[in-house]
Amino acid sequence: MWKKYTKTIKTRGLLENIKAYLFDPSYTSSIKWIVIAIELVLNLYIIQRVKYTEIDWKAYMQEVEGVVVNGTFDYGKLRGDTGPLVYPAGFVYVFSVLYYLTAFGKNIRIGQYIFMLLYLINIYLVFKIHERSQKVPPFVMLLQCFSSYRIHSIYVLRLFNDPIAVILLYLSIYMFLKNKWVIGSIVYSLAVSIKMNILLYSPVLLISYLTKFGVLGTIKHITYCALVQLLLGLPFLINNPINYIQGAFDLSRVFMYKWSVNWKFIPPNIFESGYFHILLLAIHLTVLLCFTATWKKYLKSYAKMKQIEHELQPQLKKKKININMDISANLFLLPMFSANFIGIMFSRSLHYQFYVWYYHTLPFLLWSTPYGNKFRLIVLGLIEICWNTFPATAFSSALLHVCHCIILYGIHRYRYTYGSIKKK
Repeated sequence: MWKKYTKTIKTRGLLENIKAYLFDPSYTSSIKWIVIAIELVLNLYIIQRVKYTEIDWKAYMQEVEGVVVNGTFDYGKLRGDTGPLVYPAGFVYVFSVLYYLTAFGKNIRIGQYIFMLLYLINIYLVFKIHERSQKVPPFVMLLQCFSSYRIHSIYVLRLFNDPIAVILLYLSIYMFLKNKWVIGSIVYSLAVSIKMNILLYSPVLLISYLTKFGVLGTIKHITYCALVQLLLGLPFLINNPINYIQGAFDLSRVFMYKWSVNWKFIPPNIFESGYFHILLLAIHLTVLLCFTATWKKYLKSYAKMKQIEHELQPQLKKKKININMDISANLFLLPMFSANFIGIMFSRSLHYQFYVWYYHTLPFLLWSTPYGNKFRLIVLGLIEICWNTFPATAFSSALLHVCHCIILYGIHRYRYTYGSIKKK
């Protein structure tokens, strides 16, 4: 009888521990390496068993080949099968390295292993960010890591440049959370130099600079960002500055209707209309303005809390006391992730590889809404279905917008106080 009773207690204790690991955000760091180990095996399996599909890799290699082989630094003359080079200079340097590492772009398998490593780095950074926020239950991150075929495909089956930009973005955010703003600014600018979508975070980053450093400090950090762009682009700017600026930072690009994930429910002629693009930009800016006052409030509080933490750090270090970071981290992360989400929501077109732009931020955004866990998971699942519908349909595009509106409404509705940030 006593043995049976003892066994029951041990079983209950084990179940409680498992439940804590799955549902308590404070256990996020405990499962990080388990998830990374499983992801390593999963990605190796995908590389070995699932066929690679050529989309942009060959074009990337052709574009950088013009620089590394032909010595061409005129952006107007750098082209691939998909058209002219349309990414900033950082892209050229990164993919030039990949060009040589993959035997002039021909050894795809090596490229896949490199992108597998990048994927694992991305997961590590996402976990480090969530460790500091302590908002999202670990089971949600587990589901996210293992359930998205599309994300794994973007990394190890397609070898797009988007993941590299996003990894640098997450690294910069982690640096900001650690109060290393100079490094964060430099890394952020490096992310922009890979792909311009990272600029969607810039409105909130600007407010962060202003609230933390004032006008002069803001100018200093913007200068760091600008210097990175200048140094990276210098060989191309010296050769032909107009072609470089027009090619690398072209905001007037026309996207192809057939690849659009988010606008298949409107006719092609409206999708391609300049007036439609202006309307989207106007709505985008209007929504950003609606959130600006709240973001300023969060970021001012964040700056004050980080200052207090900095002042108390020497004393806490002596006493070996760790500060619970979730309140201050959330005050910074919510505006940052929201600004990016709003930009994606009103984007002129979303292609399948763009899913990585916000995929790992969706749980944080949904757990920053007043909805219940079941409803949050349903929204995540529906978004996943939309991004895995190929080709996109009028229904899948419309459903994606409905899900986006639900998230945006939830973020707008849920008015944070310091207590409510920790609540969920």
